[in-house]
Amino acid sequence: MISTFINKNKLSNDFSKIAEGYFIPLAEEIKAHQTSANTTYFVGINGSQGSGKSTLSEFLKAYLFETYAMNVVVMSLDDFYFSRIERQIIAADVHPLFATRGVPGTHNMSLAKSVLHDLKAQKPTTIPRFNKATDDPHPSSSWTKVFAAADVVIFEGWCWGVEPQSYEQLKQPVNTFEATEDLNGAWRNHANLQLSLYYQPLYRLMDKWIMLKAPSFADVYAWRLEQEQKLRDVTDDIDKSGIMNEQQILRFIQHYQRLTEHALKTMPDSCDHLFKLNSGREITEHKIKEAHA
Repeated sequence: MISTFINKNKLSNDFSKIAEGYFIPLAEEIKAHQTSANTTYFVGINGSQGSGKSTLSEFLKAYLFETYAMNVVVMSLDDFYFSRIERQIIAADVHPLFATRGVPGTHNMSLAKSVLHDLKAQKPTTIPRFNKATDDPHPSSSWTKVFAAADVVIFEGWCWGVEPQSYEQLKQPVNTFEATEDLNGAWRNHANLQLSLYYQPLYRLMDKWIMLKAPSFADVYAWRLEQEQKLRDVTDDIDKSGIMNEQQILRFIQHYQRLTEHALKTMPDSCDHLFKLNSGREITEHKIKEAHA
């Protein structure tokens, strides 16, 4: 099963050790908890761009299906991004920086809430899919339709699980990008408000939290470059207008710096499973949160 997954996802053979040492035991724990609960079990995964959230999610899905025939639904916060036109409307109404996907306020959280609650109620639902190559959602005809009750739902996202910042934390810009393009802090304050109003309330639906922790934000640029090259390699579409070059990515990731660094500081203590990564994305430490009676 592992070798098939490695070949399908074009992974290094080193992944087999990671899977056997960390991810299969995690999958077994999820299976045990879902069986005990006897209802849909929700898993939230946090990690910066390029940290391996998608790979982990897809491996858990493949393992649980092939080993136990469990119905596992995987979705990403990225798939709930508003279209370019919708983001341009928000940018005109609130702040120009909301034209760029990324921060809270650029996702359709009303739709995310509806999908999550449908899955919890074990109702049929439809999950959107976003095309990063065009920077727009895929046509709704190609969205994922879920008909059967899910045993496990995995929801992953770069800022999924991150708590809002305080007024004091929002005062100072975290980079030159914020200092020059968000002079009065309106962009970051609005994003923070969106996080508080529409993202945080959905966190309580998650039964288990997992974090893939980057060593620092400095590693995210290299990881994001790698992601973009992979996207370029697999994109056959004539329209690749959403694919970025190195300079565009350097600017793009600065939109993510504030909340990524906030997550690196605050989430390790609250997650049930913390996987610390090095610059090569190898797991250097695995911490499991102690259960309190």
